Amino acid sequence: MTTLLAGCAPAGAAAPGTPPARPAPVAAYAVGVRTFTVDPASARPLPVTVWYPADGGAVAAGRFPVVVYSHGLHSLPELHAGLTTRWAAAGFVVAAPAYPHTRRGAVRFSRADVRHQPADGWRLIRHLVRLDARAGDPLAGHLDVARVAAAGHSAGGFTTAGMFTSGRSGRLRAGIVIAGGGMAGSFAGPAAPLLFVHGTADRIVPVTVGRAAYHRTIGPSTFLSLLGQGHGEYLSPGLPGFDQVLATTTDFLRWTLYGDEAAGRRLPADARSPGVTAYEARLAR
Repeated sequence: MTTLLAGCAPAGAAAPGTPPARPAPVAAYAVGVRTFTVDPASARPLPVTVWYPADGGAVAAGRFPVVVYSHGLHSLPELHAGLTTRWAAAGFVVAAPAYPHTRRGAVRFSRADVRHQPADGWRLIRHLVRLDARAGDPLAGHLDVARVAAAGHSAGGFTTAGMFTSGRSGRLRAGIVIAGGGMAGSFAGPAAPLLFVHGTADRIVPVTVGRAAYHRTIGPSTFLSLLGQGHGEYLSPGLPGFDQVLATTTDFLRWTLYGDEAAGRRLPADARSPGVTAYEARLAR
């Protein structure tokens, strides 16, 4: 295991005028959930499930960084709630789209449509920027839309990688690619921290695909291997590896979106579980 990431600067500098990040939460929140549809009358309506920190039935006080979470083929946002609700409890607003042609139950399913999903992810981010300023919306004033991460599993991991292209908005500050890999144009500047999570016995997306993407990144990057595991059983609470995945991803988000340097230093220990996981990290090239 090589530990090089701790102490590296988080994602690129915030835009001029961006206020400092609030301190990372020290206690867990209750979690609320809501749904809405982005562009319901368009050719690509995008149903979205949002989990958020809650207090007494309302959104908790303060602004919270945003995580856009992308599902895999034949999946749905709610099937990933074991992870996404725990991120929300840790102080993040998690917005998960149900993609029009790859979600479970899609009328016209097409795996080739994954190439269009990074644009859908950006469409959701723009919607959240508008929603944060929309008077009367429960989430208005609670979204730190200057600090956004993208994350996703399988096809959603490829979708996440596809959002990190040249010329992208500086709002997108970090990414988590779970059982996925790169897309054409992925990992172009500006550099941003990326975390890869992959089972070493994955027969659907071989670990070599994830590692090839990892080695293409230009920013500080980390790789968490789930030893002997397949395509995502480690995402289910109670199964081997879940605790390490949860701790590592949560501290990665705290480090990159809240600027919590202590969380960055904890990453190697979060991931350490002999016989279950392996972890490595490297500085930007």
